[in-house]
Amino acid sequence: MNLQNTTVLVTGGSSGIGKGIAEMLIASGARVAITGRNKARLDAAAKEIGAHPIQADVSKEADVQRTMQEVLRQLGDLDILINNAGSGVFKPLVETDLAGFERTFATNVTGAFLMAREAAKHFISRKKGNIVNIGSTASLRGAPNGTAYYASKFALRGMTECWRGELRKHNIRVCLVNPSEVITNFGAAAGFEQKVNETKLRPADIAHAVKTVLEMEDRGFIPELAVFATNPVD
Repeated sequence: MNLQNTTVLVTGGSSGIGKGIAEMLIASGARVAITGRNKARLDAAAKEIGAHPIQADVSKEADVQRTMQEVLRQLGDLDILINNAGSGVFKPLVETDLAGFERTFATNVTGAFLMAREAAKHFISRKKGNIVNIGSTASLRGAPNGTAYYASKFALRGMTECWRGELRKHNIRVCLVNPSEVITNFGAAAGFEQKVNETKLRPADIAHAVKTVLEMEDRGFIPELAVFATNPVD
């Protein structure tokens, strides 16, 4: 598809991968709305990249419905949903608390479901649309300390396959993009330290993958892709 003048909603777009995706799509001619929970950070990011800010928590159904209403009111339509909002905790199984587990699933699974459901209603009515879920290579295999986060990404991958099976007949493309480690503020928020160097992925690399997926002619689509650093050094 030609991204010029398309309308896009990026959840979790105030920082990290989401902000990188929004910025690249805007540079490609799209009109973009971004969501985030922190109003100050959201407004600053929107002003910097030229997006429309919508303060919302994707795990709350009322916020999701309000977000879709505002997108359609402000942008006039919706062509693309980027389900990017995410959170995580990384602890051994015996130290994983219920609150952290449920919080991770609320954003990564329930939030993605709610956003996709509302977007799909609109896409079905217009007989076209695009949903890009930002997963993780954590959805491809388990690892120690990953009970909450890895399981949530496995769930997102499963939902993606279900939505793809349901929505293809409506000309709706559903894609899963699985980044490996990307240098963002995610690590600090999740409680682990990232070693920063030039060999590791940056948000722009994932944004490039998303842009490439979307720019494929509408007659075809890429169901899933993983993005790894070529030779990461810790």
